[in-house]
Amino acid sequence: STINGTCTLVRSQLPSLALKMGKPARGVAVAVLGVAAAGWSSAFVAPAPRVAAPQLHQRAQSETSPTVSGSAASSAAAFAATTAVVAAVSRAAGRAQGSRRAVAVVMAATQDELKKQVGYKAVDDYVRSGTVIGLGTGSTAYYAVERVGMKLKSGELKDIIAIPTSIRTKEQAESLGIPLATLDTHSDLDVAIDGADEVDPQLNLVKGGGGALFREKIVELCAKKFIVIVDESKLCDGLGPGFPIPVEIVPFCHEHTMREIAKLPALAGCKPVLRLGNIANNKPDGDKPAVTDNGNYIVDLEFKTPIKDPVAAGQQLKSTVGVVDHGLFTGMTTVCIVAGKDGIYVKNP
Repeated sequence: STINGTCTLVRSQLPSLALKMGKPARGVAVAVLGVAAAGWSSAFVAPAPRVAAPQLHQRAQSETSPTVSGSAASSAAAFAATTAVVAAVSRAAGRAQGSRRAVAVVMAATQDELKKQVGYKAVDDYVRSGTVIGLGTGSTAYYAVERVGMKLKSGELKDIIAIPTSIRTKEQAESLGIPLATLDTHSDLDVAIDGADEVDPQLNLVKGGGGALFREKIVELCAKKFIVIVDESKLCDGLGPGFPIPVEIVPFCHEHTMREIAKLPALAGCKPVLRLGNIANNKPDGDKPAVTDNGNYIVDLEFKTPIKDPVAAGQQLKSTVGVVDHGLFTGMTTVCIVAGKDGIYVKNP
């Protein structure tokens, strides 16, 4: 009866749990909870070693897939994988507090959940009524924009004016009823909030994975405070090898500009790659150059070793004819809010 009651509870909570999670995580969550009835009984049959939450997270990452195909073979594989995860979670729950009757579902935070945590915290801590704010672009900044919209709707925030850093962010903000302006009318910002693709120990950043680096930089340089929000995976020892450095260039003679960039002393060893397809990511997914909101191209600079002097690299790029701007954001960060496995923490320059 305990098992049946548990399974009924899991099924009843499935819709609300799925809605609370980000879209990329829902597929896995639904699959895991959907087969809970099959796997849960293992918690009540035989004792098993306790599985720590980090281990469960690693196991879930290695044993599940965010998508499930319609084929019988794929469905069977997905069922087997998710059942294994449920069994592991169930065993941990059954062993909790030394009782086989203990019922608990331990779910490690997904990357999207971590992004949501830092996005919400940045708005809660740094955005006040009557201020002008910069809204960043990307998967982490999305949640900061979402939070601003929520607090405006609830009345917690009033008289906010926001400057978006991309067309995508502008459209999201408009859908949430956030009042917008541009730097032409409001060039003195109280705070800007945005994510980053890489963060080094000095809080220098790589940005521009979403193709909005020029608008992000011009807006964030106008802010009294620039709050960077990332999950722990974005922290690195040195910029370059972990994420290519995006550079926005004009389309005219772009191949010539790429060759000139490769010659720069501070960028020695880099491989310039023209971004193709969707501007919002640096993975080739088309055969035509990706175009920014400004009508320009993006070149991604790939490195095998860390850039020795990011400041010098940025200066040399900026002085190259044909370069509009680059994704090295050096000396700009006020604080960096990080979401990690042990919780949220703040890094200062």
